[in-house]
Amino acid sequence: MKRFLVIALGVLLVFTLLVGCSSKKEIILSTTTSTQDSGLLDFLIPKFTKDTGIEVKVIAVGTGKALQMGKDGEADVLLVHAKASEEEFVNEGHGLERKDVMYNDFILVGPEEDPLKLKESSPNDILLGLKTIAQNQFRFVSRGDDSGTHKKELEIWKRASIEPEGDWYISAGSGMADVLKIANEKKGYTITDRATYLSLRTTLDLDVIIEKDENLFNQYGIIPVNPDKNDKINSAGAKAFMGWILSEKGQKLISEFGVEEFGMPLFVPNAK
Repeated sequence: MKRFLVIALGVLLVFTLLVGCSSKKEIILSTTTSTQDSGLLDFLIPKFTKDTGIEVKVIAVGTGKALQMGKDGEADVLLVHAKASEEEFVNEGHGLERKDVMYNDFILVGPEEDPLKLKESSPNDILLGLKTIAQNQFRFVSRGDDSGTHKKELEIWKRASIEPEGDWYISAGSGMADVLKIANEKKGYTITDRATYLSLRTTLDLDVIIEKDENLFNQYGIIPVNPDKNDKINSAGAKAFMGWILSEKGQKLISEFGVEEFGMPLFVPNAK
């Protein structure tokens, strides 16, 4: 009986060690819907796993939710796009550090017929464009989900000195792909990241209406979660992912994504 118990305990110990080792070969990446919906992660992650042997479990949510997951110790590393909130996250001790990874831009898209003729009156002026939408109380679909895109949208409304409210302002509480579909169905305007729009444009009757305004700059950052959160945080794996995506190889891959299909990169690498 004693020998049986020793063997059983030995098997249990080996099993526990194997589980522990395998768990260190996986990280949880909490990120935005735009990096997922654009196809960027499907392009990058297999290459990261091939190089490192580390599997990546992706949880695509709004930036606000992604940051909360980090605070709750439910993710190992974050790839998000709300710089002020990211810096606050690190300053509060939830993350080890924050680094720029890449950028693209936001655009205002709307019905092909552009009912308010914003493309003519304000093609590069998002503040004037939003003022026109609000004055005419024309349908505008908001993410309404505390994502990086939603935060940026609210910031732009504030700069335009407008607090959007009323039946014309539709708060979807959804990811970017769903919001684009809603705007398409309702023939309304919305603010989107360019990458998600380009990846879905063949399924939409929406055109780029306003672009290339400095207020529409969209920076992405990466943050390894503080391992002091709990003993399940894979800090080594998170740092490996951060190092890889900021490396010359990772940055080159980002610069290539989208070029073949769209004739332009969907994200511009800018790691320092």
